[in-house]
Amino acid sequence: MTAAKTMTDIAYEVMSKKKRSVPFIKLWDEVSKILGASSDRIAQFYSDLSLDPRFVNLGENKWDLKERRKYVESHVDIEELEITDDDDDEFNGEDESDDSNKDSDDY
Repeated sequence: MTAAKTMTDIAYEVMSKKKRSVPFIKLWDEVSKILGASSDRIAQFYSDLSLDPRFVNLGENKWDLKERRKYVESHVDIEELEITDDDDDEFNGEDESDDSNKDSDDY
């Protein structure tokens, strides 16, 4: 018994026949036509594509096979990532910088 091909397996076959990167929507159009998939599966396809190590997002929503790309094009340098804690203040609902309105007798 032959296992059914996944959306990413079909995407890999489609991309293997191409010589360059492809916009996501064009890749989705080809894969969905082959599988007869409805548009409600597009989000799942994007997630699967993002998690599949055979593919790389080149920015501006263009995708290619990782095997055709240089290492620096297909890997994120975590040293370049900037992580901020700005959302913590919004989550707590308080502004930590404004302690002047608090009265120590209220505790």
